[in-house]
Amino acid sequence: MKKFFNIFFVTLGVIFSIIILAVIVFVITDPFNLKPLIFGGESTQSTTDGSGDSHPLLNESQEQALEKFGINPAQVPSEITPEQEACFVEKLGKERVEEIKAGDSPTATDYFKAKDCI
Repeated sequence: MKKFFNIFFVTLGVIFSIIILAVIVFVITDPFNLKPLIFGGESTQSTTDGSGDSHPLLNESQEQALEKFGINPAQVPSEITPEQEACFVEKLGKERVEEIKAGDSPTATDYFKAKDCI
């Protein structure tokens, strides 16, 4: 029984150590640019001018949502090609694409689903 507990707690220690190391690596490298989302900090990218209106086709809440995800709204294309729109419809669904076109702000889920379309 003593050997079982020894093996059990050593295994738990190893698993815990691996999890701690993985969290440290992800916090340092931030491969998915999640720090602004988690810690609520400023985006590493800023708008092009001080007015906050860096994209003429996006409303302010959409620009803020993009900045929260770490995307500079000024770098978003001002025209969406038919191929890009088809990709958005495929990834998000026609109803959600229409909601975003009507002015609804994209969510984090929308961004992660459709980031390959941009």
